[in-house]
Amino acid sequence: MDALETLLADTRARGAVFCQSLVDPPWGLRFADGNALTVVAMARGTGWVLTDGEPVRLEAGDVAIVRGPDPYVVANAPGTDPRIVVESSEICTDATGGELPDMLYMGPRVWGERPDAADVLLTGGYQLREDVCQRLLDALPRVLVVPAETCGAPVMALVLHEVGADRPGQQAVLDRLLDLLLVSTLRAWFDAAGENAPGWYRALGDPVAGVALRLMHDEPARPWTVAGLAARAGVSRAGFARRFAEVVGEPPMAYLTGLRVSLAADRLRRSDDTVGAIARRVGYSDGYALSVAFTRLRGVRPGEFRVGA
Repeated sequence: MDALETLLADTRARGAVFCQSLVDPPWGLRFADGNALTVVAMARGTGWVLTDGEPVRLEAGDVAIVRGPDPYVVANAPGTDPRIVVESSEICTDATGGELPDMLYMGPRVWGERPDAADVLLTGGYQLREDVCQRLLDALPRVLVVPAETCGAPVMALVLHEVGADRPGQQAVLDRLLDLLLVSTLRAWFDAAGENAPGWYRALGDPVAGVALRLMHDEPARPWTVAGLAARAGVSRAGFARRFAEVVGEPPMAYLTGLRVSLAADRLRRSDDTVGAIARRVGYSDGYALSVAFTRLRGVRPGEFRVGA
């Protein structure tokens, strides 16, 4: 696995709330559902993503990723007040908190006033409670946009075809399409960022740091050392340490410790395994060794983290 694959390993749509909005100007939707990431695609027409920063314009075919959990608005123009509020995956209201008229619901995942509306918006959200994903979230701006000419047009066509239907197995298909749209959009954005992309992404193509990253993500529990990683990369210990820090932005053992602690945090949250068992699964000899590293990076002991989570 490479770093991006690891960060996205648990970023999977499960019962994804994919919605197609058919709207005529003026229109505005306020998203207050607390999702960690939302894919926002302008299938037809134009729109704006409005956060506490600069407004971001969306042209037809553009795909945006909005980082939560703070609320934001998608509208036809920056000055348009939202008419619809998305409060959760199951609750949408009008601006006053009232229920939406039944006539607005045109299908299981489609709403609007008419099928041939001027603008068509697609949205799909991720909750993301995995600690491993935090490194990915930290690398993203509040809103990123990938223009139509560089994002997956075939994926968009598949989503539009599927989201308006009501067919057996549709939820599974939509979950996988949302994952594909997310990954292809992130990859296109990181590629376009060039030198401004995060070090762990740029390092994937490096003949030295990239080899080490794949090894660490493949087997994080293995007792890696700088010398051992350098040997696998085919360079000297000093040369390896220098190159890794230069490309990734931190020393190899610091990166490995952060990865192991994140994996441990996810296991503490999702399982009933003992701290000792989790320690051995992520590369520490015992619970005490994990606790020392965990407390240093997170400021709390593993047991305290589990209670809070």
